[in-house]
Amino acid sequence: MKPLMGAARILFSSDTAAPNSLDTLTALQSKHPSAPSTPLLPDPPSATLPCLQATEDAVMAAIMSFNNGSAGGLDGITPQHLKDLVVSAPSGLHASLLTSITRLVNLMLGGKVNSEVTSTLYGANLCALTKKDGSVRPIAIGSTFRRLASKICCRHILPSLESKFQPIQLGFGSKGGCEAAVHACRTYLQNSNNKIIIKLDVKNAFNSVDRNTMLSEVKKVAPNIYPYIWQCYSCPSNLLYQSHTILSSVGCQQGDPLGPAIFSLAIHPIISELTSKFNVWYLDDGTLGGDVNSILDDLDTIKSKFDAIGLKLNYNKCELYIDIDTDKKSEIIEKFEKVCPGIKILSKETLFLLGAPIFSEGIPDFIHQNVLNFNDYADRLLQIHSHMAIFILRSCLFVPKFTYTLRCSPFWKHQNFCESLDQVILNQIQKIINIKLDNRMFLHATLPIRHGGLGIRQISSVALPAFLSSVHSTLSLVGKILNPSFNDFEVTYLSEAINAWRMACPGEDPPSSKNCQKLWDEPICRSVYDYLLNSSPTAMEKARMLAAAQHESGYWLQAYPSQNLGNLLDNNTFRLAVGLRLGANLVEPHHCHCGVYVDRLGHHGLACLKSAGRLPRHACLNDIIRRALVSVNVPATLEPTGLTRDDGKRPDGMTLVPWQLGRPLVWDATCVDTLAPSHLGTTSLRAGAAATAAEAAKRRKYANIANSCVFAAFAVETLGPWGPEARKFFINMKNKLIRVTGDHRAGSFLGQRIGIAIQRGNAASIMGTLPGGSGLGDLHL
Repeated sequence: MKPLMGAARILFSSDTAAPNSLDTLTALQSKHPSAPSTPLLPDPPSATLPCLQATEDAVMAAIMSFNNGSAGGLDGITPQHLKDLVVSAPSGLHASLLTSITRLVNLMLGGKVNSEVTSTLYGANLCALTKKDGSVRPIAIGSTFRRLASKICCRHILPSLESKFQPIQLGFGSKGGCEAAVHACRTYLQNSNNKIIIKLDVKNAFNSVDRNTMLSEVKKVAPNIYPYIWQCYSCPSNLLYQSHTILSSVGCQQGDPLGPAIFSLAIHPIISELTSKFNVWYLDDGTLGGDVNSILDDLDTIKSKFDAIGLKLNYNKCELYIDIDTDKKSEIIEKFEKVCPGIKILSKETLFLLGAPIFSEGIPDFIHQNVLNFNDYADRLLQIHSHMAIFILRSCLFVPKFTYTLRCSPFWKHQNFCESLDQVILNQIQKIINIKLDNRMFLHATLPIRHGGLGIRQISSVALPAFLSSVHSTLSLVGKILNPSFNDFEVTYLSEAINAWRMACPGEDPPSSKNCQKLWDEPICRSVYDYLLNSSPTAMEKARMLAAAQHESGYWLQAYPSQNLGNLLDNNTFRLAVGLRLGANLVEPHHCHCGVYVDRLGHHGLACLKSAGRLPRHACLNDIIRRALVSVNVPATLEPTGLTRDDGKRPDGMTLVPWQLGRPLVWDATCVDTLAPSHLGTTSLRAGAAATAAEAAKRRKYANIANSCVFAAFAVETLGPWGPEARKFFINMKNKLIRVTGDHRAGSFLGQRIGIAIQRGNAASIMGTLPGGSGLGDLHL
């Protein structure tokens, strides 16, 4: 998912690759200042100093924690190389390789790497992006082995630094630190008589902090990682930009996962001395609140002591919010402008903390601006496959993109504005899939996949559960931030949010685990699904709703839309698949080749005896099953000779080695139409009823071979549900695939391939009813 999110950021980003020019090189060099002529560093670690040593299990866990698609450093070795080698190498070799990697990591942790290679090993590839304001954003990618060692150090020091930093520094070791800071700031302003907040910005902080200070604090607080940190930072490292080498001589090295921890250590002694009642930092972003004199005193402390460690405030990016008596306000502003010339004055509408609006007054403009921003780039989604576009929309845009702000701020209080975002979602879905959705279809589409929707959620539906789960998950940390200033407090809007949730879910009790957003969200989703199901005007609608909500019906939507993997549906196939799931009109009225009149829904093709998709889909299903068996070292053949049922027809496949109790497995697959008139009587009452009946019929037909073989009837339906025997066989295959491949996702991949095959068969069947349409263009393995 991370690579996809990265691709979506590129697709919707206004940042562009900076030109390879002297100006770009100069801008990058200015971001990495030169070291003093006589740099001061603490003494190197003594030979007797104990150092952290990693186990093979810890190294393996760190390797697997890398995001798929992560790039490599100067040596070109990517995390994926290590993942593939330590998991997929032949038996014995992967264990030997893991042992060797562990030795290398421990050599690094001991600070014993040959000094001839440290400048490269601890260096990085450097690229540059041009930001909106024209400035340059440097992006560094460090060595995979260096990042591996730093990850292990992070895990080791995290518990101790969490207790050391909280409740002041929330940028390292504090889960939900950003959200806690926003909730605490809002509650502080709501309950304080001194409604003054100043936000501080430090200029080029990570690249400017004094290394002597960083190393000294590491030596004092985390001595067992000091040998590693000292070797990383005692000498300059190389940052390679194009053919130019830029030395990283000051500050945290870019591309180092330990950077946030050691930067926080460097400034913590200073920010811990501040006397403001509200004192919260997220790495280099500081927020102070309290009376005028304490904040001004703290500003003097910060300016003088930060200057001593190489840091300076960026006055033009500092911001001040004051909500007090009008007569005194201008006088207070004048005092702050003397200390921070160029400081920006904020109002309730413009006060944001860490990207989230503090007050309700800031939400309307925030939503309006995001609607404008999305509309500027929305057409880019129309330039890629519709399957891929919907996948990105569901996984990366709107609710996923706004999750943080939805959790931090009371968006649920502004339903009208949230619905304007929902309207943008509706318009974009309709453009991508080329289907007109009425209100009922859109409501269905915005349900989670587990409830039969497309999983593209409405902002207005998710805002309340997101806020409630955020407040409860950060309640303890918010309490630490506000105490002892407030001995008794309630997070602002919490009671109001709980009452709003009770009104939305009458008769429901709050979940037992109040930290979980899904548990707050589930009753809302269930009530929407129940409404759609119970208000279904026809048996066909009920059958469709029941079928779509089955777990296996959503497999095809969860598949990565990759052409290389064979999971990418062409635009027309995807349109038909989505339309079937939502009950939309798919074709213009016409007559099928068999002579039957086909209405706009186009469902006739799914059950037509002359359907163009039935045989290819049947072949696809059986080939997927055979390939899965071969993958678990069970050779199998299709349509085996010498094995027939009473009417002389052969089963679809058989294993060539014993499956169970010395008997081979014989299977027969079929796909029946959920919406066929002959099935609606049962499928409108019970999901999967048609597949269950088909499996029973298969078992009766193959009763004569049941004694000599293990027979499995594998029945699925056109709208997705599987029969009970198909589920049982799938679970068995999933467990075998996981054991053989070591990949816990292997079972899901199998289910996704089956789901994709069903949808391609449906599309071919529907298109096959059209005059001159075969519909077989996208039906392939």
